[in-house]
Amino acid sequence: MDTQQVSAPPRAPSAGVVHINIRLTDGYTIISNRLSQHRGLSPLAIGLGTYIQSLPDGWRIGVKALAARFPESEVRIAAALRELEQHGFLRRTRVRVGGGKLATRTESYNHPEAAARGRERVRAAAPVVPAVAAVASEPEAAPVAAAVSVAVPAPVSLPAVEAEPVAVAAAEPVCVPAPEPVPARVPVPEPVRVPVPESVPASVPVGPVPGPRLVPTPTAPRRPRLPLPAPQQPTVALYAAAADLLAGLSKTAPLFLLSEEDVRGLVPGVAAWLERGARPDAVRAAITDDPPAPLRHPAKLLRHRLATLLPPPLPAAVPVVPLQNCDDCDRAFPSSVPGCCRACRDARAYADESCLISA
Repeated sequence: MDTQQVSAPPRAPSAGVVHINIRLTDGYTIISNRLSQHRGLSPLAIGLGTYIQSLPDGWRIGVKALAARFPESEVRIAAALRELEQHGFLRRTRVRVGGGKLATRTESYNHPEAAARGRERVRAAAPVVPAVAAVASEPEAAPVAAAVSVAVPAPVSLPAVEAEPVAVAAAEPVCVPAPEPVPARVPVPEPVRVPVPESVPASVPVGPVPGPRLVPTPTAPRRPRLPLPAPQQPTVALYAAAADLLAGLSKTAPLFLLSEEDVRGLVPGVAAWLERGARPDAVRAAITDDPPAPLRHPAKLLRHRLATLLPPPLPAAVPVVPLQNCDDCDRAFPSSVPGCCRACRDARAYADESCLISA
């Protein structure tokens, strides 16, 4: 039986990626596959997490600092940081610094699950704070001393005992019933709450930033619908031409097959277009070209286009003044009534004034 050739080089794959690796001695960072091959992170979040893990401690990684380093916008970088924070690769907390100011502390994790288990173990192994309370004694009674193991968040009160002194084991907490407890309480330090300021700088994203809504909400205000136009001087011939145009739309545009009621309601709008000098073929192209797919309400689409695409009215025609021949000099001048031109009228007025002066 022949022996297997174990020294043969591995065959390169015929498809897919082929790694050509060179041993690195400097300028490299060890990145976990939990980040580089995470299925729940976007490519931008994976790249941003890789860049953050390659930075030294104390490096600023705010949104503005990262936006100045990379071509992506601040909105996309903030969304990627939120992804890393949701999956445990980043943890941002607000801490108090000198001078009464607040700063953001960012922690980067290469193994979020192990870090979370470590935090749970530290929280579970927190020591129980022992506390000893002195019991108030009466003038004739003997002093009573008791050592009680008390949990931190709950205050403990011990009753006054007049008989024999009672010793309570320190290992196990004991609840001693008493009709009249003495108000001797163990001072428990309260956790310090760090107030979050109302105005947070833009570089520190506190909450999720909502993305742009492409669809308006149902309660958003809508623009009022424009009324269907109507002609200024309606005539029977104008309405008949408009009705013929609407009835023949299905010949050139089969999708716009209208009922008789729809034609009767849209006639004033088409008549207004024809009154303003629009040709029938131009009206037909303007209201039927490029319809949406699928077209469910052709009459509503025609009504909308007739109202929104209405052309402006024609400019007022300049009145034409006819020409008249002057009775004195026989020259033409613009006037609506026959007579003399201005020069001849001025000459006549001057002659009449000279006669009055000589007399």
